[in-house]
Amino acid sequence: MQYRDKLDELEKRFEDLTSQMADPEVINNPDTYRKTAKTHNDMSEAVGKYREWKKVEADLEGARSMLQETDADLRAMAESDVAALGPRLESLEQELKVLLLPKDPNDDKNVVLEIRAGTGGDEATLFAAEIFRMYCRWAETGGYKVEVTSESESAVGGLKEVIALVSGDKVYSRLKYEGGVHRVQRVPATETQGRIHTSAITVAVLPEADDVDIKIDPKDIRVDTFCSSGPGGQSVNTTYSAVRITHLPTNTVVSCQDEKSQIKNRAKAERVLRARLYELEMEKRNAEIGAERRSMVGSGDRSEKIRTYNFPQNRVTDHRIGLTLHQLDLIMDGRIGPLIDGLTTYYNAEKLKNQDNGTVH
Repeated sequence: MQYRDKLDELEKRFEDLTSQMADPEVINNPDTYRKTAKTHNDMSEAVGKYREWKKVEADLEGARSMLQETDADLRAMAESDVAALGPRLESLEQELKVLLLPKDPNDDKNVVLEIRAGTGGDEATLFAAEIFRMYCRWAETGGYKVEVTSESESAVGGLKEVIALVSGDKVYSRLKYEGGVHRVQRVPATETQGRIHTSAITVAVLPEADDVDIKIDPKDIRVDTFCSSGPGGQSVNTTYSAVRITHLPTNTVVSCQDEKSQIKNRAKAERVLRARLYELEMEKRNAEIGAERRSMVGSGDRSEKIRTYNFPQNRVTDHRIGLTLHQLDLIMDGRIGPLIDGLTTYYNAEKLKNQDNGTVH
């Protein structure tokens, strides 16, 4: 196999880390132990898959050697084993290639999810609320936590905008391809003539930055407090619990009024601000990331779609990979795994192509 030397080194490193985690000196140093355990955990899937590959390879060699047996029954058994083990070995090799791809440093991070209504008026706000519910249902079934930091309701009960923090194991790696313009085709409840309307919303998925990624100088921010308010300006409470933070150097503004506690609102707002500033920093480092963000958010126009949800036909289509599923009812109930898996498989295949061509570093 092409990457066997690299995998042997990885397995040796994994075994060394396993030994270190049993070392009293490492155990008694929380920081060292945490870093060691994280590295060990990050390697475990690839090492486990490599060990499985080695076992399948040995079994396949044994089966092939039995093809020369004179006993017809043994030979038939060997042929059956070879037929089953050959494809399994190839499948494991492909999985290992993917696991050895350069890792996205943001994959382990939590997510700042931003959804905004675009073209389509009230219908777009209703769809924005439904898409947010879709992600909330997906998060609930997957064991992820969703915390709303701010939302703006429309007069018809939809959402003009919602910003939420989604946290959990490797959640960015699962949601990172969801960013872009999502288009809906259906007959609105207010449509009397049964005509299908098209509306659009934008979804942005930002990796949450921590203190190590982004340091915020207290002198660079202005914090304003105000009373929380509901739709139409109706007062929710009379205390100044809502928080608006302005990052003066970049003029980035983030607000949060979801909690009754000013301290909690400020903490949430700071998490969103840090994610926005992290994104700006990444744009400076890599112009491609800036282009990706612009294509992700766009202007909310129908023409910039990445995915279409067609309600009359119970169909959803992801235009980037040409995947169409006739199970929109399930998708809207949060069962978006087939879409996420399809996108992940497609982009991993693209990375493998680039790696084979020598363009991945």
